[in-house]
Amino acid sequence: MAIEEGKKAPAFTLQDATGSDVSLSDFEGQHVIVYFYPKDDTPGCTKEACAFRDAFDKFVAAGVTIFGVSRDPEPSHKAFMQKYTLPFPLVADPSGAVQKAYRVPSTIWGGSKRVSFLVGTDGKIARVYPDVDPGVHAKELLAAIAALKAKN
Repeated sequence: MAIEEGKKAPAFTLQDATGSDVSLSDFEGQHVIVYFYPKDDTPGCTKEACAFRDAFDKFVAAGVTIFGVSRDPEPSHKAFMQKYTLPFPLVADPSGAVQKAYRVPSTIWGGSKRVSFLVGTDGKIARVYPDVDPGVHAKELLAAIAALKAKN
């Protein structure tokens, strides 16, 4: 079972496709989407990443940062990002430590299951999406962000 809504989002520092460190704490005070996915350049993962790419300007306008997290290494992320022109960082969690901290289950072949977290401006988990439909998930998150902002 994934970490629950209302809990503090586990901190992490992981390397992106260029080998640079990316830390959740660098985006304190912003909404952040941390989405876990099984494997670079597979059909469902590509569909999900491209949906985020296609809606990226809307996320930027809403002040939202996106991180894709998988167990794939940096070179795999780099190739995936280049192939599909992904404008947001994919970070490598080869040991699965961040996956474990967020309590994201593993797939049968060892990658992480498709689970997303919307982290609020307070650093707490605002929403958990344990059963992501990669085709509609970006729109679902944009609606959730709009609802959260309307509340505040």
